[in-house]
Amino acid sequence: MLSFIVFLPIIAGLVILAVPSSQKQIIRIVSLLAALGQGVLAVLIWRHYDPTMAGIVAAPGGSPVGSFQMIERIPWISLDLGSFGPLNIEYFLGVDGLSITMVLLTALISIIGVLSSWPIQKQVKGYFILYNLLSTAMMGCFVALDFFLFYVFWELMLLPMYFLIGIWGGPNREYAAIKFFLYTLFGSVFMLLVMIGLYFSVTDPLTGHHTFSLVAMADQANYIKGTILGPDSVTWRYVAFIVLFVGFAIKVPMFPFHTWLPDAHVEAPTPISVILAGVLLKLGTYGMMRINFPLFPEVYQAGLYVIGVFGAINIIYGAFCALAQQDLKKMVAYSSISHMGYVLLGLAAANTEGMIGALYQMFNHGTITAMLFLLVGVIYDRAHARQIDKFGGLATYMPVYTGFVIVAWFASLGLPGLSGFISEALVFVGAFSAPVTRPIAMVSVLGIVFGAAYLLWSLQRMFLGKRKPDALYDLEVDVDGHEHIHFHDWKGKLDLDARELTMLVPLVIIVIALGIYPMPVMGLITTSVNKLVQVLTPVAMSAVH
Repeated sequence: MLSFIVFLPIIAGLVILAVPSSQKQIIRIVSLLAALGQGVLAVLIWRHYDPTMAGIVAAPGGSPVGSFQMIERIPWISLDLGSFGPLNIEYFLGVDGLSITMVLLTALISIIGVLSSWPIQKQVKGYFILYNLLSTAMMGCFVALDFFLFYVFWELMLLPMYFLIGIWGGPNREYAAIKFFLYTLFGSVFMLLVMIGLYFSVTDPLTGHHTFSLVAMADQANYIKGTILGPDSVTWRYVAFIVLFVGFAIKVPMFPFHTWLPDAHVEAPTPISVILAGVLLKLGTYGMMRINFPLFPEVYQAGLYVIGVFGAINIIYGAFCALAQQDLKKMVAYSSISHMGYVLLGLAAANTEGMIGALYQMFNHGTITAMLFLLVGVIYDRAHARQIDKFGGLATYMPVYTGFVIVAWFASLGLPGLSGFISEALVFVGAFSAPVTRPIAMVSVLGIVFGAAYLLWSLQRMFLGKRKPDALYDLEVDVDGHEHIHFHDWKGKLDLDARELTMLVPLVIIVIALGIYPMPVMGLITTSVNKLVQVLTPVAMSAVH
């Protein structure tokens, strides 16, 4: 099932290649069917996954981050390197509690992204081929257990995202696309060097050969033997950790590597902003939890305070920047930077509560921020502008749209009863429980106040009160004397249409349901997170020293 869910979009892309460019509707339908197929497979994987088995060894050599299920492992590339021995690269897939929630999130956001892409008219065939390639790369990263295979999927994301922003984006799309590409490529180059160094430092306990297997690399036996980058290479282990961390931090994005994100979001078309915020940012923190921390646990422990400080900077700095924005989409982009700071703070806590809160925040942020960008796209389609001060009084004329905005913005704010509250609360519980992050958490709480400020202020300016004289819409009075809104250049339905409701209603249901009863997600991740915390604690690392 894992191979099918990864490569189904590629199959759809090959089908689209055979479809004439003039058949735009068929191209859209093929892409939607592929995304729906991924959704069905994600549900089947979820139903077959047993979270209680996370303590059972499921791969040669064992895994300190929980066992993996639905494993697919076959030789892929095998070469004789002479004195260096054989080169063994495997097609190695599997899921555990860290990845299965991301698989579900990726499938959901991919479906919504296709629906959001429906109005695109420019080069539809090329757009959906690239979109399906991006879907395969994202899903592959979350299920790959061979570092080389993970790196292939990681790099594969760059190509379609570069063109999707650079061709279908806004006026400054070329600048934003190149900036995104260069930032991500910068981190990837150093990640490649660490990956090669790790390969020649780790042996698979089953075969005795060097391996790219993340399971073997994270095996405690390798620390006991002192094989990770050599027994006397403490400095190199710190260098390798920092290099990997920066590579993943760029994707988060963590301050000061965040500057590519607002440009990419503002210039990207709405569906790509949804994908970028909903899934791609999570790959940074997922990479930290899957690769960075388990491979270098003693360096992780030494850097907890630094990680927490950068998380607090993300939270407060992102909120301040959001407060200063006049462009609605840029405000949401900076809010995304702020909310990913909570994930970093939870990871810095290094305890079960913080880690669960961080992983749950990744899932919740994906659904909430996807909804926010969809709602920004709705208003942009009608007004062809996003200036917050150019609206006013929209609640009177677009009540359904306003209702969805209120749910999304209060979920982003962390209102109790909505999913964002649960994850942020767990992050702070974990951060206050850990002495190293307690003072950082006390400062980070200010992010909630500033978040309320920019969200409520923008809500008041756009939706409450009366229409402003320079608003981006006019009012028309019908024969009965009722006022109706009329956007400039907009000939369609004013409030939400059926396609937009189809995208937004499932997200609202998820945000409310998981805010009331979070166990469907938290039950999947708890055991694997416990295993991860266990291996990252000083007691478990005593053998390293």
